[in-house]
Amino acid sequence: MNNAGNDGDGLPVLLQRWRSDLANWAIPAHITAAVADSPWVLPRAVFARRADRLAAAPAGPSFERAWAALDPPGSVLDVGCGAGAASLPLLPRCTGLTAIDSQPDMLDLLAQRAEAAGLQPRLVTGTWPTASAEAGQADVVTCHHVSYNVAEIEPFIAALTAAARRTVVVEMTAAHPLVSLNPLWQRFHGLTRPTGPTADDLLSILHAMGIPAVAERWQRPGGPDYGSFAELTDVTRRRLCLPPERADEVSRALTESGVDPKRPVDLGTSGREVATIWWDV
Repeated sequence: MNNAGNDGDGLPVLLQRWRSDLANWAIPAHITAAVADSPWVLPRAVFARRADRLAAAPAGPSFERAWAALDPPGSVLDVGCGAGAASLPLLPRCTGLTAIDSQPDMLDLLAQRAEAAGLQPRLVTGTWPTASAEAGQADVVTCHHVSYNVAEIEPFIAALTAAARRTVVVEMTAAHPLVSLNPLWQRFHGLTRPTGPTADDLLSILHAMGIPAVAERWQRPGGPDYGSFAELTDVTRRRLCLPPERADEVSRALTESGVDPKRPVDLGTSGREVATIWWDV
């Protein structure tokens, strides 16, 4: 990955840019006030399907790095675990699993799947790094698709590093996962949305913190995470802060954007270029 554009910047500048870029994603109040639905919620079923799909067929650099670090087998800490897409594929080499998430229903989804595989996970409800002391340490720490939700990224990263005995594996989309919705924001609201930050920006921050992180870009194939095109349409409508009566317009826009109604892949996340960033401790 190329982060040469930030090589000359010091850590304070990089951190401020990261905070500023994330702040720019705030949706104007007059748009959110016009609808009842939150634009930031995804259905539980989407996370569950994704976790099941990845657990059934583990693949990709993020899995490979964590899998290699679990030789010999060891414990795993999954930060921002969702339904377990990062950690469930690792269970055959996992001697113990601690999962942390701010949503108890996500922890329930992970626990059901881990227990069915014969492992009783330790569940921590909270946010990182606030709950890092309760979560404790593990041999391998995974953190998938959380970084773009973290404005104060330096203490977040420092706590990941402190929690790992062997390796930290972070997965994130190379660009912000909602960038692909920018044309639809322009179409429906005439609003120009931001494009940063990026995985390259995080890599620059890691290097400025003195962390010898390595990164690999790759393409994660989109999967059938949505049960129907109607479900995807509804999620996209809510993301765009549009009322239910405009669902047909959103459906047409998705089709015109290249989404196949027979295979409803999430326009905002699935199939995008992904970055795996890892460092040994």
